[in-house]
Amino acid sequence: MARAAKPSAGKPAVRAKRVAGVARSGPVRRGGRVDAATVAEIFKRFATAEPEPKGELEHSNPFTLLVAVVLSAQATDAGVNKATRALFQAADTPQKMVALGEDRVREAIRTIGLYRNKAKNVIALSERLIAEHDSVVPHDREALESLPGVGRKTANVVLNIAFGEPTMAVDTHVFRVSNRLGIAPGKTPLQVEEGLMKAIPPEDLQHAHHWLILHGRYVCKAQRPRCEACLISDLCTAPDRILPVAPPVLPPRVTP
Repeated sequence: MARAAKPSAGKPAVRAKRVAGVARSGPVRRGGRVDAATVAEIFKRFATAEPEPKGELEHSNPFTLLVAVVLSAQATDAGVNKATRALFQAADTPQKMVALGEDRVREAIRTIGLYRNKAKNVIALSERLIAEHDSVVPHDREALESLPGVGRKTANVVLNIAFGEPTMAVDTHVFRVSNRLGIAPGKTPLQVEEGLMKAIPPEDLQHAHHWLILHGRYVCKAQRPRCEACLISDLCTAPDRILPVAPPVLPPRVTP
């Protein structure tokens, strides 16, 4: 019986990965960063699996979104939602929030970390919105970041969800996944944000931060990544990956 030829020394064989009927070579990672074709394939699979991802913070308008994101710093989305359901029923506009008062806001969100300082910021930003923006959340990064309790990440979330801007909010999940997968390695959130904006295909930027957050939260976890449930396991070059895992077979991506 004939034997398969062995790869020559110093030249390991490249095994093709087959996804959705298309053969491709494995990912290439240099200097901590994977190649552009791998990045494009990662987001193609995310988009195919969940074309319209949604953030998990509950809100009814740009103002309640802004407040929810401010409250989510060093807190879980689930914890914020539990606290804000009653709060937003009572106050879903800047005027109603100011009328409610800092004491009642503080009591409503006391289950959230740093609730005292956050209650002050919620009242202060509500007052600023009334005084400077006609009670409307501004569609402007500089104006958003000037509000109490609002930093770059919060502004990016509001610009993306409320106004449809292709921004990149880098939280702990996005930071970890971007470095682990080599999509946009960086030492700071700003470095990762700028790297992601350059690396991700333009057509995927609108939803990219949602895909990365959800992937990091539920699959590519910090301590025990769920490689067996991962859509992109065969594209992963992380040193702590658990392989081999068969690549998924996905339907072709539909271009609108």
